Amino acid sequence: MIVTRLADLDGTDRDVQSTTWRSRRLVLAKEGVGFSFHETTMYAGTETEMWYANHIEAVYCVGGTGELENRETGEIHEISDGTMYLLDGNEKHTMRPKTDLRLICTFNPPVTGREVHDADGVYPLITEPETGEADLKEVDITEEEVAV
Repeated sequence: MIVTRLADLDGTDRDVQSTTWRSRRLVLAKEGVGFSFHETTMYAGTETEMWYANHIEAVYCVGGTGELENRETGEIHEISDGTMYLLDGNEKHTMRPKTDLRLICTFNPPVTGREVHDADGVYPLITEPETGEADLKEVDITEEEVAV
């Protein structure tokens, strides 16, 4: 059994920040459960383009309001407390928080915590091998976002 308190992750390697969001990773690939689980805050007035080409992501909003754009169809969805969205087709999307937006996210395959969005907003597919050393499946990564 694993019990984690969100505040215990503050300032650790599981507390990842950029200029538009902060993500605290409660469950990562190294836990070996087949998914990762994150609490993410996206900052009001920002815009973040993402495209999880290698992952399926489910997101549940537990606070705030924002706008989610499916860049492939042009559809705009209002996001607020109680809204869930599933990126089951690896859709390119943009999030525009109107207020700070608190999101609970799960990824499959799980993320390791070492991923950085590339120029297209993609997380590379990184796995946790049995040895505990990173096994980078995609190597063409440009670090566009710098952890704060």
